[in-house]
Amino acid sequence: MARVKPFKAIRPTKDKASFVASRSYEEYSKEELKSQLKFNPFSFLHIINPGFKFHKSVAGKERFKLVHNRYLEFLEENIFQKDKEASFYLYQITKGNFKTLGLFCACSVLDYQNDIIKKHEDTIQHREKLFANYLNTVGFNAEPVLMTYAKNESISTLLKNETEQEPQYNFTTTDKISHKLWKIVDKETIEELQTEFAKINALYIADGHHRSASSNLLAEKMKADNTSHTGEEAYNFFMAYLIPESEIRIYEFNRMVKDLNGYSKNEFLIKLDTYFRIEKKDDGLYKPTQKHHFSMYLDGEFYSLYLRKKVYDFTDALSELDTQILYKTILEPILGIHDLRNDKRISYGYGKHNVIKMKDSIDRGEFAVGFSLVPINMTEIKAIADAGLVMPPKSTYIEPKLRSGLSIYEF
Repeated sequence: MARVKPFKAIRPTKDKASFVASRSYEEYSKEELKSQLKFNPFSFLHIINPGFKFHKSVAGKERFKLVHNRYLEFLEENIFQKDKEASFYLYQITKGNFKTLGLFCACSVLDYQNDIIKKHEDTIQHREKLFANYLNTVGFNAEPVLMTYAKNESISTLLKNETEQEPQYNFTTTDKISHKLWKIVDKETIEELQTEFAKINALYIADGHHRSASSNLLAEKMKADNTSHTGEEAYNFFMAYLIPESEIRIYEFNRMVKDLNGYSKNEFLIKLDTYFRIEKKDDGLYKPTQKHHFSMYLDGEFYSLYLRKKVYDFTDALSELDTQILYKTILEPILGIHDLRNDKRISYGYGKHNVIKMKDSIDRGEFAVGFSLVPINMTEIKAIADAGLVMPPKSTYIEPKLRSGLSIYEF
């Protein structure tokens, strides 16, 4: 039974919403970031880059405190306002022919602890602690955890009915993505949504494993410090964006390795022959089209690698993943890549033209070999999460990517 809760969001005023909304900080180039900070005084980026005001780079606790101060300034200047009633917030994103309609709500850390909210990625402990300390200092969360749920017709109908009303926000950003947001305040509708979500056995984290883990860590700390803890305090919940699993897009990451671990090209191909049937492709760019098939670019040529299933053991959901197969048959035993997260010999790429980018970087001599895979699907993600297993790093690139600053949750 998944618990969802309305909350009193802090949101930009209607006339400033399009200026406030920002992409994830990491998605901006240095030039874009500088331009946004210089020419858009309403951008949420000013809050998370508080040193810009003082022409100074800040980090650690000093940065956390200044983030809190910039946030207070946005409230004092009425760029942000706090809603008076607890609400759900319906948010629609349209990017070309891709449209997703989801719900901003508060989800329970108890559901996270009890595996109702399911994970498929591992988290790094020091990053959990760092972000928990950040949340504790700034007192708010502006980046929801993206989660999916199995299709529910009743929820779909309720949400669709809400879209017939005039949206609170309706704007298009410069990347040609349309954004609409509706505020759900009707108590009967809120209760109906809560009832329907309570029928859902599991929510699956698609993006935001560290954010949810950090929120859980913060909740445990604040619970320990609160002698009057009831379980209903704001810190017992974290902001999430829930969408049907049918409305998510999953893309693959390429793997590119800087060298062949001391092997010559022919020696390397012979090593691969143990697990793969290898075919050289002479018709330009090659991308695999089905599971357990891989594309490899080496020394100016594309190859198809077909897994020899008789010599590979499928033991669980993890062993079925193409990212795990690549790791266990090539990256670790042949190329000597043991730590996929931290080894500097391996890099990852994603995007519409990632095969071309991979080829170009290898042709320039930046890498020796690259591998392309088919995207992992939602069924595989759920199988991993249900089994309590963890995917290799950079197994999925997931959309939608949410804007920061449109809905803020205070603790």
